[in-house]
Amino acid sequence: MARNKFDVDEELEEGFNVAHFKRLFRYVTPYKKSIFRTLGVIFIANIGSMLGPFFTKLVIDDVIPKKNLGMLWLITAAFIVSIIVMGWCMRYRIKSITIIGQDVLKDMRFDIFQHLQKLPFSYFDSRPHGKILIRVVNYINSLSDLLSNGLINLISDMLSVIVTLIFMFAIDFKLTLYSLILLPILFVFVMVIKNAQRKAYQRLSNKQSNMNAYIHESISGIKVTQSFSREDENFKIFSKVSRAYQTSWMKAIYIQFLMWPGVQNISVMTTCLIYFMGIKGIGVDVSTGTLIAFIGYINNFWNPVINIGNFYNSLITATAYLERIFETLDVEPDIQDAPDAFELPTIKGDVVFDQVTFGYETGKEILKAISFHVQPGESIALVGPTGAGKTTVINLLSRFYDINSGEILIDDIDIRRVTLQSLRKQMGVMLQDTFIFSGTILENIRYGKLDATEEEIISASKIVRAHDFIVDLKDGYNTEVKERGSTLSAGQRQLISFARALLADPKILILDEATSSIDTKTETLLQDGLDKLLVGRTSFIIAHRLSTIKNSDRIFYIDQGSLLESGSHDDLMAAKGAYYHLYQSQFDLLQRG
Repeated sequence: MARNKFDVDEELEEGFNVAHFKRLFRYVTPYKKSIFRTLGVIFIANIGSMLGPFFTKLVIDDVIPKKNLGMLWLITAAFIVSIIVMGWCMRYRIKSITIIGQDVLKDMRFDIFQHLQKLPFSYFDSRPHGKILIRVVNYINSLSDLLSNGLINLISDMLSVIVTLIFMFAIDFKLTLYSLILLPILFVFVMVIKNAQRKAYQRLSNKQSNMNAYIHESISGIKVTQSFSREDENFKIFSKVSRAYQTSWMKAIYIQFLMWPGVQNISVMTTCLIYFMGIKGIGVDVSTGTLIAFIGYINNFWNPVINIGNFYNSLITATAYLERIFETLDVEPDIQDAPDAFELPTIKGDVVFDQVTFGYETGKEILKAISFHVQPGESIALVGPTGAGKTTVINLLSRFYDINSGEILIDDIDIRRVTLQSLRKQMGVMLQDTFIFSGTILENIRYGKLDATEEEIISASKIVRAHDFIVDLKDGYNTEVKERGSTLSAGQRQLISFARALLADPKILILDEATSSIDTKTETLLQDGLDKLLVGRTSFIIAHRLSTIKNSDRIFYIDQGSLLESGSHDDLMAAKGAYYHLYQSQFDLLQRG
């Protein structure tokens, strides 16, 4: 798909709407008790901040003219106490809202990571992994300021505005109305820039996603890059992607920083207007103390208004990231448990494909009404040309995809009626593309059975002939391996993956090119262990090296989505059909080699 490229911008399926913020507030709801406690402290701080201008008015209009020194000391003491209380409130507020904000971010990360675990292979196949990673890390981190400060500070600032207006109206009603005369200008200004800012940050999130995807791809393919001396070319591509990000960032920041000076200028203009009207006595008649106190309240009014403007600024900025996050969370897994799904009981391993038809894309069938019956404990080899549908068979059996029509039964139970977890827990899958996690070898093998003892792990390793090379390593089973097992050979990685799959003691074992990276000598040793392991287990084996599947109970030759031949190696060789010709062609190649 076109979107599966680092240099293609992602498009949103729908525009932003208020529902996104309703969903965001649902993450805040569990912490409402802490929020209300914090708001109570903030309210006390707001009352305290109102006392300064009020004390100033009293001192200028009453205390100084009357030379009331006792009252001056009393007011001073009260003012100092209010400052101490406000300082404590500020400290509590900062600590509390930071904890709440980070808890909300943690919950969002948990949700998106858990959701990603359930998404189908097609989701990851259709977009670079770097573009997925950035949503879990960068985009959620970008909401940190909004959640750690913005939401509660918004309520705090709104309370501050309300309390300030109450004090202002109590001092002088007319002067308060004049102070609000420029608010409509601010409203129009905000409306003008909000759409431009949101679009600018959408473009920025696209370019940031593209750059992250290319960095991830470049690091993952560094061996290929160095092998083909592509460093200079890659740097040119990165420079282009990076410049696109820089350009988008500068445009977004330019629009974002229009907000603060706009609000600040309106605030200054309002202050100048009040000074002019108060001094000239135009429409109002106030004392000097009242005018000075009023200017203090105007600052108390406009400072939170500026903060609200900054919050709105952050809100518009965060909108682009919220859209991406919720877009990911809204992707419905293709494969889900049915509403009435039940736990699959312990199975024997009887497998039936009954007229199964399937295609990855509409109108392009990979399997065409394929049917077969596998008895418990049988080992089945799947062979055929590339793209014939061999891997598709085991993908459908593991229910990584759902069939278009027909039925797949295990012990006479349709696999679509049972829970995915209970189905896959009774299957061991060893894929061609092995994956080793960072950590110890012991931890990697235990991944197949989390409660496995060290003795069980060693036993499984011995069966697949991994034990000998593991004990020769510096720290044996406690040897630390790097990400993707880069310090191990391809054969060693596959042997560890084999032990991991076998440790789960599966009733159905799936091997997809599991021995492709193992040398002939190791494969001979492994085959001996497999012969013992496969007893009593139903197994499906895909291998292009036909010498590895000669001992299978039956061999299925699949081509063009159909089961053309079925039988033992000797039976199929005697029939001299498609399998015979495939085997002979491989034998001739080995002879010429």
